[in-house]
Amino acid sequence: MTLFDLDLSGLRFRTSAEVFGALQGACEANPDLAEFRVIGESEEGRPIAGVRLGVGPRAVSLVAGAHADEPVGPETLRTLVLEGLAARDWGAEAGGLEELFQRFTFRIVPHVNPDGEARNRAWIERWSDDPEDTAETLAAYLRHRRREPPGRDVEFGYPAMRTENAAASAYLFGDGPVAMHASLHGMGFSEGALLLIERDWIDTEAVRSLPEAFTEAAANAGLRLHDHDRGGEKGFEYRGPGFWTTPRGRAMRDHFLDAGDPDTAARFHLSSMETAIEAGADPALGRTPLCVVTELPLFHLGAAYDHAPGVPGLLRRFQAQTPDLLEAVASGQDLAPAIAPLGLRALPLRTQVRLHLGVLDAALAVVTEAAD
Repeated sequence: MTLFDLDLSGLRFRTSAEVFGALQGACEANPDLAEFRVIGESEEGRPIAGVRLGVGPRAVSLVAGAHADEPVGPETLRTLVLEGLAARDWGAEAGGLEELFQRFTFRIVPHVNPDGEARNRAWIERWSDDPEDTAETLAAYLRHRRREPPGRDVEFGYPAMRTENAAASAYLFGDGPVAMHASLHGMGFSEGALLLIERDWIDTEAVRSLPEAFTEAAANAGLRLHDHDRGGEKGFEYRGPGFWTTPRGRAMRDHFLDAGDPDTAARFHLSSMETAIEAGADPALGRTPLCVVTELPLFHLGAAYDHAPGVPGLLRRFQAQTPDLLEAVASGQDLAPAIAPLGLRALPLRTQVRLHLGVLDAALAVVTEAAD
């Protein structure tokens, strides 16, 4: 059994407060494998949960929710904890997840940004996977989406820009080096799936199985790979359709300094990936921790089209239409006619979570092989 096989039948968007008790109860029911802890509070006083899962020698740090308008990552990590513990002994012939928990110790912050989650509840609560509801779901998203600007961005606020960053840094990296770090993210709109891999790993033979697994999983889910070459902008180095290097706060600062905007540059600190690397690598790996960032679309632009390599034509068409869409939303117009030519649809939550879990499976396999 793998994380990809976890039961997603009851999956839905939940708030941090709603799932808080379930996470604590699941850990307390499995004290040999799990520990629940309140690791700190958000700026507005909401508790932040941390979960230790497993007892293995390889440390893995997992965090989600840094960007307030990306709620799928937190649901993925909540599912990993709740369904992972429920399935620890499931299918003895397949080993359940007991073997995984004996090989790894996971340090998990399911939602690092509960204040941002609260500000986005108006559209999250209206989310529907039904294709018939896509226009209404999109309208709610466009009307109510909220996202932190530079200087408030939790992903680029490590180690201690905000109270949330300080709490997550201490919990995820305070016990020493990690073998792997994953920060689960998402995109509002894209032409397909995107995966970011630490540059010390992305071009190596050791990590080859990860892009292969991601490409296959995306295809099985009916997704293309998002093909966008940004020319290294902000440190996102292109490695072909569907793959970039992980971002770095230093590259973000350099981008804005080069653009003559030192004020914005000064608002960028380290990313969680950079912080994981600074915490040190598992000696068995012989290199930096394997860091990955998942990027899956809430709304998939799925129309067929020909495009030049590295040029996201459908996304650019959508971006050009966005001001008109916002006006249409404000006046209560139906968005369906405008989005139909783009093949825009809400990507089912279950599909997104399954792909996130599949990435974690593939990355853990890479770390296992490298350490062995």
